[in-house]
Amino acid sequence: MTPNPLVGPILFARNATADAVEMAVFLVCREGDVPAALEAVEGEAGSWRHLTTLFEHDFFAADLRLINRPGNGYVLGGERIEVQTDLTGDVAVAYVSCNGEEDEDKDWPVEKRDALWTRLKHDHEERPFALFLHGGDQIYADDIMFSHPRITEWDEAEPEDKDGFEWTEEMATTAERHLIARYVDLYTHPDISHMLARVPSVMMWDDHDIFDGYGSHPAPKQESAVGAGLFGIAQRMFNLFQRGEAENMAPFGAGIAFDAPDFSVIAPDLRSARTLKRVMNEAGWEWFEREMSKRRDGNHCIVMSSVPALGPRLSWVEFAIDTFWPGTNQYEDDLRDQWQSRAHRDAWRRFLSILVREVEQNHQPVTLVSGEIHVATRAEMKLKDGSVIHQLVSSGISHTPPGTGYARTLGALAMFGEDPLSGYPITIRPPAGQRTRYVSQRNYMRLMRDDGKWSATWEFEEDGRSPPLAL
Repeated sequence: MTPNPLVGPILFARNATADAVEMAVFLVCREGDVPAALEAVEGEAGSWRHLTTLFEHDFFAADLRLINRPGNGYVLGGERIEVQTDLTGDVAVAYVSCNGEEDEDKDWPVEKRDALWTRLKHDHEERPFALFLHGGDQIYADDIMFSHPRITEWDEAEPEDKDGFEWTEEMATTAERHLIARYVDLYTHPDISHMLARVPSVMMWDDHDIFDGYGSHPAPKQESAVGAGLFGIAQRMFNLFQRGEAENMAPFGAGIAFDAPDFSVIAPDLRSARTLKRVMNEAGWEWFEREMSKRRDGNHCIVMSSVPALGPRLSWVEFAIDTFWPGTNQYEDDLRDQWQSRAHRDAWRRFLSILVREVEQNHQPVTLVSGEIHVATRAEMKLKDGSVIHQLVSSGISHTPPGTGYARTLGALAMFGEDPLSGYPITIRPPAGQRTRYVSQRNYMRLMRDDGKWSATWEFEEDGRSPPLAL
């Protein structure tokens, strides 16, 4: 009998047409184990490709094409798993972010940690999701800083001393083994693995998939031998566990795109090339512009911005901290992460200008979805032609919500509004059914198309399902 995989199957969405949906199936096995044959119920299943071997783990992927038929799916190891193959007509899409904690307690009971994953599983049973969007921080890799004593010393050293640390083979081996173990543990949580095996995913990383604040730290930390070494490990794990690939995305800075009947998903990479003074490199910008221009078809375009692109005037807070509490890095990297940071204002305008151009000039409907800030909210940007760009923020599915004071502070800042593009005001609004602009509860989101019209609902841990918001 073929042994069961350690991780998987996990489905990664590649493309969908009216006739079929294409995906990759990903497995992690014990070294030397041969995966069971993959079979499509109706469609085509490719042979397993061996991606790599790392620390007694063999990584595999196979292509799977499923014909659009009710009850279709695949068979692996004698188990038949159904997949929603119809992305035409009415469709349901799930969106999650922030699946963990910065200092996650190993004794945190899985049933409490994953309470919203359990609800998501029940939602899928009621109305199957055809696509699963993961907006960032799929794993909190911050504890990699404790994987080796010298990495801990480097993390605790003063910024000016970080360049003096050597990146050794022993440090690399220990850190990579640690991160693989973290992914394996996370992806074997029952409700998480259940959903990943049944709904094809599009995942884009954010800072915690690397380490807290990556891209918003001074150069001596990020560009040091240790910082670069940790990034390389995180990138390799992102490729495997979040894309089902062994290779990096090319060119460096490119994102992920997915097309389906009458809608598409564009996920720019806002982390790989990030520095204190930039969000994306030119290759990333060129990729984003090219992918947006390919989809001038009048169909709905869902743009995943891991960090909210429509938000309050945080530059005031950043100015106050820089002026009165310089060196308060605990807050500075969080603020520098945001599009609204003073350092990123030109990039923010560039990003928004691309979206406005596509909507106004090319009549391309766009909805932004974001996570990262550990609360739920939404925003609107009114365009001169009368149309609106909606932003929906859902964060996080597992992360403990911040105190209500945090939400009230953000709400107070939102009262002042923001207008980075002259004549295109941004307004922060409460999620549907809520009275406050920011809701401090764990949550996830559903995007639904019914009778050709899109809407969104949030699932709140305490308040339950929100009324639908028309998009």
